[in-house]
Amino acid sequence: MATSAIGPGFLTQTTVFTESLGASFGFVILVSILIDIVVQLNIWRIICISEKRAQDIANQLVPGLGSFISILIVLGGLAFNIGNVAGAGLGLNALLGIPVLYGAAISAFLAICIFLIKEAGKAMDRFAQLMGFLMIFVIIYIAVVTAPPVAEAALRTVAPIKIDLITIITLVGGTVGGYITFSGGHRLLDAGIKGKAALKQVTTSAVMGISAASVVRIFLFLASLGVIAKGLKIDALNPTASVFQLAAGNLGYRLFGLVMFSAAVTSIIGSAYTSVSFIKSFSSRIVALENKIIISFILISLLVFIAVGQPVKLLIAAGAVNGFILPVTLSTILFAAYRPKIVGDYRHPTLLTVSGVLMVTVMAYMSIKVLTDLL
Repeated sequence: MATSAIGPGFLTQTTVFTESLGASFGFVILVSILIDIVVQLNIWRIICISEKRAQDIANQLVPGLGSFISILIVLGGLAFNIGNVAGAGLGLNALLGIPVLYGAAISAFLAICIFLIKEAGKAMDRFAQLMGFLMIFVIIYIAVVTAPPVAEAALRTVAPIKIDLITIITLVGGTVGGYITFSGGHRLLDAGIKGKAALKQVTTSAVMGISAASVVRIFLFLASLGVIAKGLKIDALNPTASVFQLAAGNLGYRLFGLVMFSAAVTSIIGSAYTSVSFIKSFSSRIVALENKIIISFILISLLVFIAVGQPVKLLIAAGAVNGFILPVTLSTILFAAYRPKIVGDYRHPTLLTVSGVLMVTVMAYMSIKVLTDLL
Protein backbone atom coordinates (compact mmCIF):
# COMPACT_ATOMS: atom_id res chain seq x y z
CA MET A 1 0.00 0.00 0.00
CA ALA A 2 2.75 2.44 0.96
CA THR A 3 4.81 1.86 -2.18
CA SER A 4 1.65 2.05 -4.29
CA ALA A 5 1.02 5.49 -2.78
CA ILE A 6 4.63 6.65 -3.24
CA GLY A 7 4.65 7.05 -6.99
CA PRO A 8 5.75 9.75 -9.44
CA GLY A 9 2.58 11.75 -8.72
CA PHE A 10 3.26 11.57 -4.98
CA LEU A 11 6.80 12.93 -5.46
CA THR A 12 5.70 15.63 -7.90
CA GLN A 13 2.74 16.77 -5.79
CA THR A 14 4.86 17.09 -2.66
CA THR A 15 7.48 19.24 -4.37
CA VAL A 16 5.01 21.44 -6.28
CA PHE A 17 2.83 22.11 -3.23
CA THR A 18 5.84 22.84 -1.00
CA GLU A 19 6.92 25.47 -3.52
CA SER A 20 3.45 27.09 -3.56
CA LEU A 21 2.64 26.89 0.18
CA GLY A 22 6.09 26.92 1.77
CA ALA A 23 6.27 25.80 5.41
CA SER A 24 2.44 25.91 5.64
CA PHE A 25 2.38 22.73 3.54
CA GLY A 26 3.26 20.95 6.80
CA PHE A 27 -0.32 21.64 7.97
CA VAL A 28 -1.72 20.06 4.82
CA ILE A 29 0.45 16.98 5.42
CA LEU A 30 -0.73 16.73 9.04
CA VAL A 31 -4.41 16.96 8.07
CA SER A 32 -3.98 14.45 5.25
CA ILE A 33 -2.23 11.96 7.58
CA LEU A 34 -5.12 12.11 10.05
CA ILE A 35 -7.65 11.61 7.25
CA ASP A 36 -5.56 8.79 5.75
CA ILE A 37 -5.43 6.84 9.02
CA VAL A 38 -9.18 7.11 9.61
CA VAL A 39 -9.98 6.09 6.04
CA GLN A 40 -7.59 3.16 5.97
CA LEU A 41 -8.59 1.75 9.37
CA ASN A 42 -12.29 1.82 8.44
CA ILE A 43 -11.81 0.21 5.03
CA TRP A 44 -9.25 -2.45 5.96
CA ARG A 45 -11.13 -3.63 9.06
CA ILE A 46 -14.39 -4.16 7.15
CA ILE A 47 -12.60 -5.96 4.30
CA CYS A 48 -10.93 -8.17 6.92
CA ILE A 49 -14.12 -8.95 8.86
CA SER A 50 -16.35 -9.51 5.82
CA GLU A 51 -13.60 -11.51 4.07
CA LYS A 52 -14.75 -9.88 0.82
CA ARG A 53 -13.21 -7.46 -1.63
CA ALA A 54 -14.60 -3.92 -1.65
CA GLN A 55 -16.64 -4.37 -4.84
CA ASP A 56 -18.32 -7.50 -3.43
CA ILE A 57 -19.17 -5.64 -0.21
CA ALA A 58 -20.68 -2.80 -2.25
CA ASN A 59 -22.69 -5.15 -4.49
CA GLN A 60 -24.07 -6.93 -1.43
CA LEU A 61 -25.05 -3.57 0.05
CA VAL A 62 -26.66 -2.21 -3.14
CA PRO A 63 -26.74 -4.40 -6.29
CA GLY A 64 -24.66 -2.77 -9.01
CA LEU A 65 -22.85 -0.36 -6.68
CA GLY A 66 -19.75 -2.54 -6.62
CA SER A 67 -19.61 -2.61 -10.40
CA PHE A 68 -19.88 1.19 -10.51
CA ILE A 69 -17.09 1.58 -7.95
CA SER A 70 -14.95 -0.93 -9.85
CA ILE A 71 -15.22 1.16 -13.02
CA LEU A 72 -14.19 4.30 -11.09
CA ILE A 73 -11.25 2.49 -9.48
CA VAL A 74 -9.99 0.92 -12.72
CA LEU A 75 -10.18 4.23 -14.62
CA GLY A 76 -8.40 6.04 -11.77
CA GLY A 77 -5.82 3.25 -11.57
CA LEU A 78 -5.15 3.47 -15.30
CA ALA A 79 -4.69 7.25 -15.10
CA PHE A 80 -2.17 6.78 -12.30
CA ASN A 81 -0.42 3.93 -14.07
CA ILE A 82 0.26 5.92 -17.22
CA GLY A 83 2.01 8.42 -14.96
CA ASN A 84 3.81 5.59 -13.17
CA VAL A 85 5.21 4.25 -16.44
CA ALA A 86 6.30 7.75 -17.45
CA GLY A 87 7.90 8.30 -14.05
CA ALA A 88 9.85 5.06 -14.29
CA GLY A 89 11.19 6.16 -17.67
CA LEU A 90 12.22 9.54 -16.24
CA GLY A 91 13.88 7.76 -13.31
CA LEU A 92 16.05 5.52 -15.47
CA ASN A 93 16.87 8.49 -17.67
CA ALA A 94 18.20 10.43 -14.67
CA LEU A 95 19.93 7.41 -13.13
CA LEU A 96 21.55 5.81 -16.18
CA GLY A 97 20.98 8.21 -19.07
CA ILE A 98 18.60 5.81 -20.83
CA PRO A 99 16.09 7.58 -23.16
CA VAL A 100 12.76 8.05 -21.38
CA LEU A 101 10.72 5.84 -23.74
CA TYR A 102 13.24 3.00 -23.49
CA GLY A 103 13.36 3.42 -19.72
CA ALA A 104 9.56 3.22 -19.54
CA ALA A 105 9.57 0.02 -21.61
CA ILE A 106 12.32 -1.56 -19.45
CA SER A 107 10.42 -0.67 -16.27
CA ALA A 108 7.16 -2.09 -17.61
CA PHE A 109 9.01 -5.29 -18.56
CA LEU A 110 10.48 -5.55 -15.05
CA ALA A 111 7.01 -5.14 -13.52
CA ILE A 112 5.63 -7.77 -15.89
CA CYS A 113 8.40 -10.19 -14.84
CA ILE A 114 7.09 -10.05 -11.25
CA PHE A 115 3.77 -11.48 -12.47
CA LEU A 116 5.46 -14.16 -14.55
CA ILE A 117 7.00 -15.67 -11.41
CA LYS A 118 5.08 -18.61 -9.94
CA GLU A 119 5.00 -17.06 -6.44
CA ALA A 120 4.03 -13.64 -7.81
CA GLY A 121 2.43 -12.48 -4.55
CA LYS A 122 5.54 -13.08 -2.44
CA ALA A 123 7.82 -11.63 -5.12
CA MET A 124 5.64 -8.51 -5.27
CA ASP A 125 5.75 -8.07 -1.49
CA ARG A 126 9.54 -8.50 -1.19
CA PHE A 127 10.28 -6.22 -4.15
CA ALA A 128 7.99 -3.49 -2.77
CA GLN A 129 9.61 -3.70 0.68
CA LEU A 130 13.15 -3.45 -0.72
CA MET A 131 12.32 -0.47 -2.94
CA GLY A 132 10.41 1.19 -0.09
CA PHE A 133 13.38 1.10 2.31
CA LEU A 134 15.66 2.35 -0.46
CA MET A 135 13.42 5.37 -1.13
CA ILE A 136 13.18 6.27 2.56
CA PHE A 137 16.96 6.23 3.12
CA VAL A 138 17.74 8.30 0.01
CA ILE A 139 15.08 10.95 0.72
CA ILE A 140 16.20 11.29 4.36
CA TYR A 141 19.76 11.86 3.09
CA ILE A 142 18.62 14.61 0.71
CA ALA A 143 16.53 16.25 3.47
CA VAL A 144 19.57 16.35 5.78
CA VAL A 145 21.79 17.81 3.05
CA THR A 146 19.40 20.70 2.34
CA ALA A 147 19.36 21.73 6.04
CA PRO A 148 15.70 22.88 6.00
CA PRO A 149 14.22 25.36 8.53
CA VAL A 150 12.75 22.65 10.75
CA ALA A 151 11.52 25.06 13.45
CA GLU A 152 9.57 27.10 10.89
CA ALA A 153 8.12 23.91 9.39
CA ALA A 154 7.01 22.69 12.84
CA LEU A 155 5.39 26.04 13.64
CA ARG A 156 3.49 26.29 10.36
CA THR A 157 2.32 22.69 10.68
CA VAL A 158 0.07 23.80 13.56
CA ALA A 159 -0.24 27.51 12.67
CA PRO A 160 -0.35 27.75 8.86
CA ILE A 161 -0.28 31.03 7.00
CA LYS A 162 -2.00 29.58 3.93
CA ILE A 163 -4.49 26.70 3.55
CA ASP A 164 -5.48 25.25 0.17
CA LEU A 165 -8.34 22.73 -0.07
CA ILE A 166 -7.24 21.30 -3.42
CA THR A 167 -3.89 20.31 -1.94
CA ILE A 168 -5.58 18.39 0.87
CA ILE A 169 -7.88 16.57 -1.57
CA THR A 170 -4.95 15.80 -3.87
CA LEU A 171 -2.73 14.48 -1.06
CA VAL A 172 -5.48 12.31 0.41
CA GLY A 173 -6.43 11.10 -3.07
CA GLY A 174 -2.81 10.27 -3.81
CA THR A 175 -2.37 8.32 -0.56
CA VAL A 176 -5.69 6.54 0.15
CA GLY A 177 -7.93 7.63 -2.71
CA GLY A 178 -8.99 5.48 -5.63
CA TYR A 179 -7.28 2.11 -5.77
CA ILE A 180 -4.44 2.82 -3.32
CA THR A 181 -6.02 2.03 0.08
CA PHE A 182 -7.50 -1.15 -1.40
CA SER A 183 -4.09 -2.29 -2.67
CA GLY A 184 -3.20 -3.24 0.91
CA GLY A 185 -6.67 -4.42 1.97
CA HIS A 186 -7.07 -6.74 -1.01
CA ARG A 187 -3.46 -7.96 -0.73
CA LEU A 188 -4.06 -8.99 2.91
CA LEU A 189 -7.21 -10.81 1.83
CA ASP A 190 -5.38 -12.69 -0.94
CA ALA A 191 -2.64 -13.59 1.57
CA GLY A 192 -5.24 -15.20 3.85
CA ILE A 193 -5.08 -12.51 6.56
CA LYS A 194 -8.78 -12.11 7.40
CA GLY A 195 -11.46 -12.69 10.02
CA LYS A 196 -11.73 -11.47 13.64
CA ALA A 197 -8.49 -13.17 14.65
CA ALA A 198 -6.56 -11.02 12.17
CA LEU A 199 -8.04 -7.65 13.25
CA LYS A 200 -5.05 -6.64 15.38
CA GLN A 201 -2.60 -7.47 12.58
CA VAL A 202 -4.74 -5.63 10.02
CA THR A 203 -4.99 -2.53 12.25
CA THR A 204 -1.22 -2.49 12.78
CA SER A 205 -0.58 -2.96 9.06
CA ALA A 206 -2.95 -0.12 8.15
CA VAL A 207 -1.19 2.35 10.46
CA MET A 208 2.26 1.15 9.33
CA GLY A 209 1.33 1.64 5.68
CA ILE A 210 0.26 5.25 6.27
CA SER A 211 3.29 5.85 8.49
CA ALA A 212 5.75 4.65 5.83
CA ALA A 213 4.18 6.83 3.14
CA SER A 214 4.05 9.79 5.55
CA VAL A 215 7.75 9.51 6.46
CA VAL A 216 8.66 9.83 2.78
CA ARG A 217 6.21 12.75 2.35
CA ILE A 218 7.57 14.63 5.40
CA PHE A 219 11.26 14.28 4.48
CA LEU A 220 10.62 15.18 0.83
CA PHE A 221 8.71 18.25 2.08
CA LEU A 222 11.67 19.21 4.28
CA ALA A 223 14.13 18.67 1.42
CA SER A 224 12.06 20.87 -0.90
CA LEU A 225 11.62 23.49 1.83
CA GLY A 226 15.38 23.55 2.42
CA VAL A 227 16.00 24.33 -1.26
CA ILE A 228 13.29 27.03 -1.33
CA ALA A 229 14.58 28.63 1.90
CA LYS A 230 17.95 29.13 0.23
CA GLY A 231 16.27 31.13 -2.53
CA LEU A 232 17.02 28.53 -5.20
CA LYS A 233 14.65 28.19 -8.15
CA ILE A 234 12.93 24.83 -8.71
CA ASP A 235 12.52 23.76 -12.34
CA ALA A 236 8.77 23.49 -13.06
CA LEU A 237 9.34 20.91 -15.81
CA ASN A 238 10.83 18.37 -13.38
CA PRO A 239 10.38 19.78 -9.85
CA THR A 240 11.52 16.80 -7.76
CA ALA A 241 14.63 16.22 -9.88
CA SER A 242 15.43 19.90 -9.49
CA VAL A 243 15.25 19.65 -5.68
CA PHE A 244 17.63 16.67 -5.60
CA GLN A 245 20.06 18.30 -8.03
CA LEU A 246 20.09 21.63 -6.20
CA ALA A 247 20.65 19.77 -2.93
CA ALA A 248 23.48 17.45 -3.96
CA GLY A 249 24.59 18.27 -7.49
CA ASN A 250 25.06 15.47 -10.01
CA LEU A 251 24.94 12.83 -7.24
CA GLY A 252 21.60 14.27 -6.15
CA TYR A 253 20.27 14.02 -9.70
CA ARG A 254 21.34 10.36 -9.90
CA LEU A 255 19.71 9.69 -6.52
CA PHE A 256 16.52 11.32 -7.82
CA GLY A 257 16.60 8.84 -10.70
CA LEU A 258 16.91 5.97 -8.22
CA VAL A 259 14.01 7.24 -6.08
CA MET A 260 11.79 8.03 -9.06
CA PHE A 261 12.43 4.63 -10.63
CA SER A 262 11.80 2.80 -7.33
CA ALA A 263 8.62 4.77 -6.65
CA ALA A 264 7.30 4.34 -10.18
CA VAL A 265 7.98 0.66 -10.73
CA THR A 266 6.43 -0.37 -7.39
CA SER A 267 3.41 1.79 -8.17
CA ILE A 268 3.08 0.17 -11.61
CA ILE A 269 2.86 -3.19 -9.84
CA GLY A 270 0.47 -1.98 -7.13
CA SER A 271 -1.84 -0.13 -9.51
CA ALA A 272 -2.12 -3.02 -11.96
CA TYR A 273 -2.60 -5.65 -9.23
CA THR A 274 -5.28 -3.68 -7.37
CA SER A 275 -7.17 -2.47 -10.44
CA VAL A 276 -7.52 -6.03 -11.70
CA SER A 277 -8.56 -7.21 -8.22
CA PHE A 278 -11.63 -4.99 -8.63
CA ILE A 279 -12.85 -6.86 -11.71
CA LYS A 280 -12.09 -10.38 -10.46
CA SER A 281 -15.67 -10.72 -9.22
CA PHE A 282 -17.10 -10.14 -12.70
CA SER A 283 -16.15 -13.57 -14.02
CA SER A 284 -14.34 -16.76 -12.99
CA ARG A 285 -12.39 -16.43 -16.25
CA ILE A 286 -10.82 -13.22 -14.93
CA VAL A 287 -9.66 -15.06 -11.80
CA ALA A 288 -8.12 -17.83 -13.92
CA LEU A 289 -6.37 -15.30 -16.17
CA GLU A 290 -5.54 -12.76 -13.43
CA ASN A 291 -1.80 -12.48 -14.07
CA LYS A 292 -2.28 -12.22 -17.84
CA ILE A 293 -4.84 -9.43 -17.39
CA ILE A 294 -2.48 -7.60 -15.01
CA ILE A 295 0.27 -7.84 -17.63
CA SER A 296 -2.14 -6.49 -20.27
CA PHE A 297 -3.03 -3.58 -17.96
CA ILE A 298 0.67 -2.69 -17.67
CA LEU A 299 1.18 -2.95 -21.44
CA ILE A 300 -1.83 -0.69 -22.13
CA SER A 301 -0.43 1.89 -19.72
CA LEU A 302 2.92 1.77 -21.52
CA LEU A 303 1.35 2.09 -24.98
CA VAL A 304 -0.77 5.07 -23.92
CA PHE A 305 2.31 6.80 -22.52
CA ILE A 306 4.27 6.15 -25.71
CA ALA A 307 1.36 7.50 -27.77
CA VAL A 308 0.47 10.66 -25.85
CA GLY A 309 3.10 11.25 -23.14
CA GLN A 310 2.43 12.24 -19.52
CA PRO A 311 2.85 15.83 -18.29
CA VAL A 312 3.35 16.87 -14.68
CA LYS A 313 -0.19 18.33 -14.53
CA LEU A 314 -1.81 14.94 -15.15
CA LEU A 315 0.19 13.39 -12.28
CA ILE A 316 -1.33 15.98 -9.94
CA ALA A 317 -4.82 15.73 -11.50
CA ALA A 318 -4.87 11.94 -11.01
CA GLY A 319 -4.52 12.42 -7.25
CA ALA A 320 -7.32 14.98 -7.21
CA VAL A 321 -9.66 12.71 -9.21
CA ASN A 322 -9.04 9.83 -6.81
CA GLY A 323 -9.75 12.21 -3.92
CA PHE A 324 -13.22 12.75 -5.37
CA ILE A 325 -13.80 8.97 -5.47
CA LEU A 326 -12.96 8.59 -1.76
CA PRO A 327 -16.29 9.84 -0.27
CA VAL A 328 -18.14 7.25 -2.37
CA THR A 329 -15.98 4.28 -1.36
CA LEU A 330 -15.65 5.20 2.33
CA SER A 331 -19.38 5.90 2.81
CA THR A 332 -20.13 2.53 1.21
CA ILE A 333 -17.81 0.76 3.64
CA LEU A 334 -19.32 2.61 6.64
CA PHE A 335 -22.85 1.53 5.69
CA ALA A 336 -21.60 -2.03 5.22
CA ALA A 337 -20.04 -1.99 8.72
CA TYR A 338 -23.58 -2.10 10.18
CA ARG A 339 -25.06 -4.81 7.97
CA PRO A 340 -25.02 -8.20 9.80
CA LYS A 341 -25.29 -10.03 6.47
CA ILE A 342 -21.89 -8.54 5.59
CA VAL A 343 -20.02 -8.35 8.92
CA GLY A 344 -21.91 -10.88 11.07
CA ASP A 345 -21.84 -10.07 14.80
CA TYR A 346 -18.84 -7.71 14.47
CA ARG A 347 -19.24 -4.36 16.23
CA HIS A 348 -17.41 -1.52 14.49
CA PRO A 349 -15.75 0.93 16.96
CA THR A 350 -17.90 4.03 17.44
CA LEU A 351 -14.87 6.30 17.27
CA LEU A 352 -13.96 4.95 13.82
CA THR A 353 -17.55 5.34 12.62
CA VAL A 354 -17.87 8.93 13.83
CA SER A 355 -14.47 9.95 12.47
CA GLY A 356 -15.22 8.10 9.23
CA VAL A 357 -18.52 9.97 8.76
CA LEU A 358 -16.66 13.21 9.49
CA MET A 359 -14.06 12.38 6.84
CA VAL A 360 -16.76 11.57 4.26
CA THR A 361 -18.49 14.88 5.01
CA VAL A 362 -15.27 16.92 4.90
CA MET A 363 -13.95 15.27 1.71
CA ALA A 364 -17.35 15.56 -0.03
CA TYR A 365 -17.60 19.24 0.95
CA MET A 366 -14.07 20.02 -0.22
CA SER A 367 -14.60 18.11 -3.49
CA ILE A 368 -17.84 19.97 -4.24
CA LYS A 369 -16.28 23.33 -3.34
CA VAL A 370 -13.26 22.72 -5.56
CA LEU A 371 -15.48 21.65 -8.47
CA THR A 372 -17.72 24.69 -7.96
CA ASP A 373 -14.71 27.01 -7.92
CA LEU A 374 -13.38 25.43 -11.11
CA LEU A 375 -16.73 25.89 -12.85
